[in-house]
Amino acid sequence: MDMPPSEKTIIALGSWLDSEAGTYVRAWEQQCLDRLTADIFGFNAMQIGLPQMNALGANRMPNKWLADTHIDSASEWIPSVAIAHDLGELPFASKSLDLVVLPHVLEFSREPHQVLREVERVLRPEGHLIICGFNPASLWGVRQMAGRLVGSAFLPLDGEFIGMPRLKDWLKLLSMEVDHGHFGCYAPACKTTQWLERFSFLEKISAQCWPYLGAVYIVHAIKRVKGVRLIGPAWREQKAGVTQGVVVTNKVQKKI
Repeated sequence: MDMPPSEKTIIALGSWLDSEAGTYVRAWEQQCLDRLTADIFGFNAMQIGLPQMNALGANRMPNKWLADTHIDSASEWIPSVAIAHDLGELPFASKSLDLVVLPHVLEFSREPHQVLREVERVLRPEGHLIICGFNPASLWGVRQMAGRLVGSAFLPLDGEFIGMPRLKDWLKLLSMEVDHGHFGCYAPACKTTQWLERFSFLEKISAQCWPYLGAVYIVHAIKRVKGVRLIGPAWREQKAGVTQGVVVTNKVQKKI
């Protein structure tokens, strides 16, 4: 059976991540993902697509899922696999997940808006969403655009880079509040580790001088629901009000 074009492209990106340039990107993203997910608590976490990356490795939730459109031996790092016919239709109940990670899924999806809507549906209120993407406003973005014109792209051709401002607008429409944005990988689009290491001096300089020009970014957003209030403070306010009422009543009885 033929696979849809979007699935073929994601698989192509997975094999690209095994290249020297892909290893460079994956190392930075893994470090950032480990830092972000380590302190997110709950019961159910899910990674969508790209089983070549262990986006939930540092997270301590008891239930971890990998949602993908096919079974791959590379997904053995995670015990539970959910097979989805379409990533825009996830086999999970509404408001059932505490954390969802999308590693480069939106830019290689035929309907990225539908994927985001579906993620918003399965996330519980105050749930966390982490998105990895390639930055079009970077040297890699320029290289990819030039490659499209000459037919020699640096990354799979069918991928569409989504800028962080554009992604923030999409998330805002879904009541997802961006908590943090992170940029990394400032070396030019080189294919060998030798050349990537030669430009390693750019990492620290660029992060300080022009931080928004990194080749990749990671966005951390939180699902906000209007009208949701913490129960603890409400109890304290109610208790305080009742106590004051008792004191006043006692004083009145004494005067009588």
